[in-house]
Amino acid sequence: MIEQNETARPGDGLDWSAVLDTLPFNSDGLLPAIAQQHDSNEVLMLAWMNRQALEETLQTGRVCYYSRSRGTLWRKGESSGQVQHLHELRLDCDGDTLLLRVDQQGPACHTGRRSCFYNVLQGNRVVVSEPPQVDPQTLYGP
Repeated sequence: MIEQNETARPGDGLDWSAVLDTLPFNSDGLLPAIAQQHDSNEVLMLAWMNRQALEETLQTGRVCYYSRSRGTLWRKGESSGQVQHLHELRLDCDGDTLLLRVDQQGPACHTGRRSCFYNVLQGNRVVVSEPPQVDPQTLYGP
């Protein structure tokens, strides 16, 4: 359904509930969700959302993901205090990837770094590009 917007003019749109019903969640009921800082365009992390996480995020304005390792909803910042507030939700042209433009409070990564994308390929080495902003032990405890 989202493909109908490919030839639409700016300002034209589709009904959200109809689009939501046609989103191509994978066999586990998930869509990839990229979090990006809304005012700097910095890419912070990639996570997953099921329909419930997406609906909760839109209802509360506070980002909620689905944790594949725990098999449950993961409200970003619930244990660490590093909350993400949703500024804007975008869908890619196929509707199979979400872009969450957020206001990130503190580091986004569980390592205490601002972004999860701190490993940089330089020649034949993967180099750490930034130190942690916060000791992960202070975020999550021992």
